[in-house]
Amino acid sequence: MGDIGPAWKIVYDGFDLSREGLREALCTLGNGRFAMSLVMVATLGLGDIVPVAGWLRVVSPLEALIGFVLLTATVSWVLEIYPTLTRRRVLAIRLALLHRSDPSMRQLDCAAGASLLGSLATEVVRVRIDFTQYAEAYYFHDGEDHSSLAATIGYATRLAQRGQAARRADVRLTADLLAGALEDLAAILDQRFLHTNGSPAEVFAAYAADHGRALTGA
Repeated sequence: MGDIGPAWKIVYDGFDLSREGLREALCTLGNGRFAMSLVMVATLGLGDIVPVAGWLRVVSPLEALIGFVLLTATVSWVLEIYPTLTRRRVLAIRLALLHRSDPSMRQLDCAAGASLLGSLATEVVRVRIDFTQYAEAYYFHDGEDHSSLAATIGYATRLAQRGQAARRADVRLTADLLAGALEDLAAILDQRFLHTNGSPAEVFAAYAADHGRALTGA
């Protein structure tokens, strides 16, 4: 918006001030045209400064329309980015809690273990898509270590390895799905942000370092 205001000020060089008393008072603001441009782009209305030329009365609402589009786009972006951050932080906290309990391979070798690994794979896939669609989310700070995916993602790799060594076929299957989802996530992180050309373990270590974290559970 800061760039649009001065740009439209050029158009308003054809405007006159509706009140003679304001003319001198607003001379320091580009004869009031810059002030009016800001008012229009903020969709606040005309106020005390109005266009006199007939064609400008038609053209001036275009800036208000542009301002409305920018405001709508900004609000939409904010509303879309926060669910993305929430999904990432929920996965991070879940991994932190699992790391605290640290289930053994024997504990994972059951139907509940297969369900757990499958749900983790689904959440990792969602985060991978979020990084693809909302790349700017990568640069948001996640607060404490337990809510930072950069710090906790390594434990997901350990769980996948334990599941792959299980006796039950369904546990091995979901563990393979989790391992594949982690490889895809590492590939996206490396291609878009880190550029290490390394293994998933190296990418996750670089991801943690880039966010000022120590990779836990790897």
